[in-house]
Amino acid sequence: MTESQKLPIYAIIPAAGVGSRMQADRPKQYLQLHGKTILEHTVDKLLAHPAVSKAIIATSDDDPYFPMLPLASHPDVIRVRGGKERADSVLSALDYLAGEDGEHCWVMVHDAARPCVTFTDIDKLIAEVRAHPVGGILAAPVRDTMKRGDTSQHITETVDRTRLWHALTPQMFPADLLHQALSRALAAGVSITDEASAIEWFGLAPKLVAGRADNLKVTQPEDLALAEFYLSKEFNNKEE
Repeated sequence: MTESQKLPIYAIIPAAGVGSRMQADRPKQYLQLHGKTILEHTVDKLLAHPAVSKAIIATSDDDPYFPMLPLASHPDVIRVRGGKERADSVLSALDYLAGEDGEHCWVMVHDAARPCVTFTDIDKLIAEVRAHPVGGILAAPVRDTMKRGDTSQHITETVDRTRLWHALTPQMFPADLLHQALSRALAAGVSITDEASAIEWFGLAPKLVAGRADNLKVTQPEDLALAEFYLSKEFNNKEE
């Protein structure tokens, strides 16, 4: 095992978003599934993995929900100030690690609203990415026909789906590399949609690790029922 492969892994969960598309009375990460919030399901899943040392959760300063959760007093959970955009929240967590002299580690950034990620996919991501010089992400090959539309929602072309992937999370990179790429990209005014896009802008090529398509992100109201179904199957399998 190389020195890089021995470094600890910290999970970073950006959770400062408001999730307006859910049309709910609170941010989507605080909606309930099976008696727990989506955020709790997500963080519990990450912390239960033996390779993950701690979870760093970025929330807004005026978040009234997080302090009420058991997560707020969990010994392996660190709360940092979230930002307006996802990239700002991730950078805040990376700044915390840098201040604690913890940049010599891996970070696994995962969406707060992806509670259905499996241990199998996390295992695969860690195994493939720890041996990679840049890092990588879970992703699912595009299966459907892809259309490009114009501003009036008319089709302008059919896009070849060959080698197209849906980016998922976790996305895993060396902390110092991601900190450098993300801070420079934001300083340059680059639009960063996920961690891999910062690494790409930095001139590097992250690895694509094929993951399960049921690792869905709860974004629309209909996603809530689907996530509940997937979690129910998971709980039932554990009980058998």
